[in-house]
Amino acid sequence: MKPVNSAVRDVLAANLRRERTRRGLSLSELSRLSKIGKATLSQLESATGNPTIETVFSLSRALEMPISDLLDTHHVDTVTVVRAAETDVLSGEGVDLRPLQRIETGGVIMELYDQQVRADSRQPSLGHAGTEHTVVQSGTLAVEVDGHRVELGPGDYVSFDASLPHCYAAPDGPVRSVLLLHYRSGLRDPQEPGNAPH
Repeated sequence: MKPVNSAVRDVLAANLRRERTRRGLSLSELSRLSKIGKATLSQLESATGNPTIETVFSLSRALEMPISDLLDTHHVDTVTVVRAAETDVLSGEGVDLRPLQRIETGGVIMELYDQQVRADSRQPSLGHAGTEHTVVQSGTLAVEVDGHRVELGPGDYVSFDASLPHCYAAPDGPVRSVLLLHYRSGLRDPQEPGNAPH
């Protein structure tokens, strides 16, 4: 697993502390909601932990907020160029994700990622906020959603409710794909309608 850049750790630490405090959650309560150990959460908030895809997705699910609100990947330039060599990679059990862009329009938030599934590996998820869309660029991607399995080849597309348990796997070698997550804009604070994420 690749080490996470210190800038990513610092941003996640600040955003996680702010969001937990804003919601009035103790570390113990967040640990119960996210199924992440209290000690691990404490390390994440102090920017000494090494967050993984699994950790960030669990926090997204527990806090009911977009992943980009935790990682603060905002691009405001008129023309946005994201260089592969300059983008931090968020690694998990079987997947490497590079955030490319966050788009907020018409009451919807979309996050675009370059997703690489490592050969002979699996990336399970208990589920998280949003709807997931994936387009395979190369390789054979096995996708299982709530017990239903499909295999996708280059150019194939799949979409599903990301709150359902799901898993990506690369049974025949590495897979390159584009992942798009989209959320309702009021997701971040369901108790306050119209309070869009920022």
